[in-house]
Amino acid sequence: MLQKNRSYQVCSYCVMDNTNPGIAFDSSGQCNCCRDAIARKPYEWWPNDEGRGRLNAIVDNVRNQMSNRPYDAIIGLSGGVDSAYVAHLLAREYGLRLLAVHVDGGWNTQAAVRNIELVVRSLDIDLHTEVIEWEEMRDLQLAYLSASVLNQDAPQDHAFFSTLYKLAKKYNQKYFFSGVNFSSESIHIPAGGYPAMDARNLKAIHRAHGATSLRTFPVMSSLRYLWLVKLRRQVQIVKPLNYLPYDKEAAKRLLVQTYGFVDYGSKHQESRFTKFYQEIYLPARYSFDKRRLHYSALIVAGQITRDRAIKELSVPLITEQQAMRDKRFVAKKLGIEFLELERLMALPAIPHEHYANNAALYRLNHALRRLVPRFS
Repeated sequence: MLQKNRSYQVCSYCVMDNTNPGIAFDSSGQCNCCRDAIARKPYEWWPNDEGRGRLNAIVDNVRNQMSNRPYDAIIGLSGGVDSAYVAHLLAREYGLRLLAVHVDGGWNTQAAVRNIELVVRSLDIDLHTEVIEWEEMRDLQLAYLSASVLNQDAPQDHAFFSTLYKLAKKYNQKYFFSGVNFSSESIHIPAGGYPAMDARNLKAIHRAHGATSLRTFPVMSSLRYLWLVKLRRQVQIVKPLNYLPYDKEAAKRLLVQTYGFVDYGSKHQESRFTKFYQEIYLPARYSFDKRRLHYSALIVAGQITRDRAIKELSVPLITEQQAMRDKRFVAKKLGIEFLELERLMALPAIPHEHYANNAALYRLNHALRRLVPRFS
């Protein structure tokens, strides 16, 4: 949220603005977000022959190591473009034996469900769908709305990653190929989010505002997550799109032509709740349009001009009529009155750190990770 006595400013290179206090500008008007992304670019994205060579070597290593197991790797399938393209790439181009994992938190769009079915059937991929107990998910999401914290997507994201590691152990899998990519997701706001895997924070928020017990909800402790993921690396996360000249719009066209893929709207809107969070909650609560992150990443990737991004941002994020329909849907799904949802959205914003947390652990991990590329 824009601080008082601070004039509005937009980056001279990308389209990030200072609606978030973590954003700062240098003497040329360039923001710290795109400067950081440009500095990381040589270490995180190889859209050339070198990248393809690296990916080939990774895939060969995975295939050799996992030859005596039923699958070569796990992939996540959300019904979105990035994960579907990863499935296409690994199954059709590389012939890997894949186990697709989908976590159903109760908010899937019809388009997302159809896309998952189309991809797994066409590629003959085994699919494991984990359904989160709805009353527990509902209660946790209501607790987060009552807590009035920033990361309202944390319950869904925590459930996904916890389930992933549980299934990796069950199926004796070592590799997870992710659709996360530099070309469309390189921009991050300093202190602009909160880690979904902070189980201590999740439990504290639920204790303060929840009404039922989380008997079956997949919770993974922060220490266990950092140990398994960052230190022991029980499951190694591979981001294959970072080794390719990945263009999301081109990927979407390929998926539509090849599989009859259904366009579900903007980025990460396979979930009806995420759509509400990004298009309604964040703009209303924090005056922040997440399209700025996406367009700025595309500018850094050289896939869109700043002028075009500014033109796209001039189009309203959502119409008033659509916002009303979406809020009514979310309220009905959560089992509350429309006016109660409006009341929850109008509560004063509260930092996650107001509740018990392991934020210091994540800050230390983030600092160490930022050092690694400089020495690699």
